[in-house]
Amino acid sequence: MTEVLFREDAYLKNCTARVLEVNERGGIVLDRSNFYATGGGQPGDSGTMQLADGSGIAIATTVYGEDRTQIIHVPAEGATLPAVGESVELSLDWPRRFGMMRVHTALHLMCALVPFPVTGGQISPEGGRLDFDIDDPGAIDKDTLTAGLQGLVRADHGISQRWITDAELEANLGLVRTMSVKPPMGSGKVRLIAIGEDGTVDLQPCGGTHVASTAEIGNIAVTKIEKKGKNNRRFRLALMD
Repeated sequence: MTEVLFREDAYLKNCTARVLEVNERGGIVLDRSNFYATGGGQPGDSGTMQLADGSGIAIATTVYGEDRTQIIHVPAEGATLPAVGESVELSLDWPRRFGMMRVHTALHLMCALVPFPVTGGQISPEGGRLDFDIDDPGAIDKDTLTAGLQGLVRADHGISQRWITDAELEANLGLVRTMSVKPPMGSGKVRLIAIGEDGTVDLQPCGGTHVASTAEIGNIAVTKIEKKGKNNRRFRLALMD
């Protein structure tokens, strides 16, 4: 099992860990990690793994194992792999991660302003998208939505997390905005991301990484609204600085 450090501290850029396993595909499993593993539309982190002899391994991406109890660090092709039991130091590609934190939180703000179910989404360090099931194509205007998002960013709302039980979520399914992806359940508890005091701006289940306040998102804009089906609209968002 890998101790998940990014969930409690998304700003942890470096950590030490011990190698538990190197699988048949060369994936490296550690006892703890600050690298986010691919999920929920957010790509896995990349960065470097420094070995005891001072050499480094480039980590191309990070994924979960089959039962999601292990985080697998996928090295770049041709890398020299560490030995089981070896102590290593992980260092995030921080500009890439911080960009995704800004975008992920901005997409939660979009959810707060677009009152329709989410059918899909994707995050990158430069921008992202959300797809909505919208029965009124003229309900949302690109410029008006950008202005609303910028207002929430400037308001500098704090962002926090809290946990509820699986049963509490089942009793309050209105918290779930996504139609196609279920929130991470099964461990007995579910993590909620709250924007604004007590989640007054937005409150929803999420396992991803986020900034600590909306002001950290910086300048953003809705760049395009696309028709992707009778009731499906794709909203594209970009960081502008």
